[in-house]
Amino acid sequence: MTERGTDQPLPLSVDRTSPVPLYFQLAQQLEAAVEQGRLAPGTLLGNEIELAARLGLSRPTVRQAIQSLVDKGLMVRRRGVGTQIVHSRVRRPLELSSLYDDLEAAGRQPATRVLRTALEPATAAVAAALGVEEGSEVHLVERLRYAHGEPMALLRNHLPRGLLDLGTERLETTGLYRMMRAEGITLHSARQSVGARAADEREAGRLGEAVGAPLLTMERVTFDDSGRTVEFGSHVYRASRYAFEFQLLVRP
Repeated sequence: MTERGTDQPLPLSVDRTSPVPLYFQLAQQLEAAVEQGRLAPGTLLGNEIELAARLGLSRPTVRQAIQSLVDKGLMVRRRGVGTQIVHSRVRRPLELSSLYDDLEAAGRQPATRVLRTALEPATAAVAAALGVEEGSEVHLVERLRYAHGEPMALLRNHLPRGLLDLGTERLETTGLYRMMRAEGITLHSARQSVGARAADEREAGRLGEAVGAPLLTMERVTFDDSGRTVEFGSHVYRASRYAFEFQLLVRP
């Protein structure tokens, strides 16, 4: 098991005086190596027996550490191949930014497949979010967002009619917020909620997950600097590939 671009082994170690379980110490170091790119996607992890001998650990301890990362979706066991690194989980801060911009900034090669664009009557929930009359026409955009060629999220957005030119080619080459900024719309604030649920058959098929697999959900209502509502987003993300990050501050 070597660092990317070198023949040097990863600097792994365990502290037997620590109350932290040995398997968890090893798992944390391997996860950090994946997140930092020192273990690149596609890399074979190497022989568990050799790793156990190098660290003075039992093979079950090493196997438990690796299995915990397989369960997180950072590694995959392939019959006849071994344990292989896959793309690390996307960690997205909870701030007013687009998934496309965040993936691009992280070097995750975002791509988009437009599933549907249409004008449709606003349901009660959509009308309340956008501040329009129920039944009035609004734009619906449904997209499948990829990172490194893997499906990452299903994005469903409603926008006021006439806000943007929502051509398929444009939607597949850039993010929605970037399109808004290009049209002179200044994003100011948003109201957002995050949750989780099981994938239904359609979502599972689109995202490459099993029916019932855990998905993260996010709903967001976004406002421009005049207080106008410019979008209502309802998105689902693969929990095996995606995580939200929170920064918590102590109240004085």
